[in-house]
Amino acid sequence: MSAREADAPIFGPAFQAELDALFRWRRDVRRFRRDALPDGLLDRLLATANTAPSVGLSQPWRFVTVDDPARRVAVRADFEACNAVALATQDETRVANYARLKLAGLEQAPCHVAVFVEPDPAQGHGLGRRTMPESVAYSAVIAVHTLWLAARAHGIGLGWVSILDPSRIREVLEIPETWQLVAYLCVGYPEIEAITPELEREGWEKRRSINIVVR
Repeated sequence: MSAREADAPIFGPAFQAELDALFRWRRDVRRFRRDALPDGLLDRLLATANTAPSVGLSQPWRFVTVDDPARRVAVRADFEACNAVALATQDETRVANYARLKLAGLEQAPCHVAVFVEPDPAQGHGLGRRTMPESVAYSAVIAVHTLWLAARAHGIGLGWVSILDPSRIREVLEIPETWQLVAYLCVGYPEIEAITPELEREGWEKRRSINIVVR
């Protein structure tokens, strides 16, 4: 047995159970406390996200922390405009339910992180993406999920805000036109801990069982 194989960790039943709990307790958080994160924690979480797998080892994700108050105000304004349009397009049977949903924690969350993807990065030399170029964006999504789980392990909540105009967000943050917005994330301590998704608690939708999604 090589030294590398000998040093590989063995994840036993106790760790496996905790990992399963981590998956189950991960939530899309919209209600945050305003407490600041400990110094350096966000940087460490982003470093963990940077270890995510990527097509051709391209690491196409680009993390942009949004700390400037004026930029945050502009992002919130864009969310409100996009959300108003989304509300107007809802079926009449769902308008009232939609209107009472809290769909973003932009005002309360102490940290904002925009995640972009470089769609044709030089890194990776194009390996694995000629026939499926969308795998580059998929790689950035995996980095988001890695960040999500790493944050939850520290008791930190993450909220994915998707009701935004990508071109407007790119303009507000002065991002290169070639970069594509994948996610705008609110990061902070959640007001409450719940194993049931908020949208399910609010009666918007129910999670499907595994036998429905596996064929």
